[in-house]
Amino acid sequence: MAFTLPALPYAHDALEPYIDSMTMQIHHGKHHQAYVDNLNKAIAGTPNENKTLLELVKSAGSISPAVRNNGGGHWNHSFFWEIMAPKAGGTPSGKLADAINAAFGSFDAFKEKFAAAGLTRFGSGWAWLISKDGKLEISSTPNQDNPLMDVAEIKGSPILGVDVWEHAYYLKYQNRRGDYLTAFWNLVNWPKVAQHFDAATK
Repeated sequence: MAFTLPALPYAHDALEPYIDSMTMQIHHGKHHQAYVDNLNKAIAGTPNENKTLLELVKSAGSISPAVRNNGGGHWNHSFFWEIMAPKAGGTPSGKLADAINAAFGSFDAFKEKFAAAGLTRFGSGWAWLISKDGKLEISSTPNQDNPLMDVAEIKGSPILGVDVWEHAYYLKYQNRRGDYLTAFWNLVNWPKVAQHFDAATK
């Protein structure tokens, strides 16, 4: 079965003023669509044609670069859209908040370390909050890799992720990646992040 572009869970302009409508239209409708289209082309007529997206991502080290890059792009973006929401942000609560405090000392300390992972990722990539062996860690990956991949430097279950490719922020923030990462906290859908945390720690 061919992969398809998931619909955004909100309107293109719903994340303004933090992420503008034009960026969302291009990011979702052009970039993510291209990952889906190129993934379908790369797996057509191969044994990978019948694998799930998760199966492809987890076996990144033994598949072609085209499948790895476009499969990762499709998985990462599908995840990214859902962990953002309009009128979101604030702070986490419950078990997730406790786990963040236990791992990083405080929510503010976590935000600083997470932002640093995004700022110091050279070139294009992602910053992640992951669950690894029942504990939270922060990591980053290049290009469209993610912590589920067998090639990841730090492996774990993604809880939260932020896209630091320039196409995610350049129309509004230009080279100011730090400003984009600061604005991102106003969009984090903490109930969804908590769902990922619960699923990863069961």
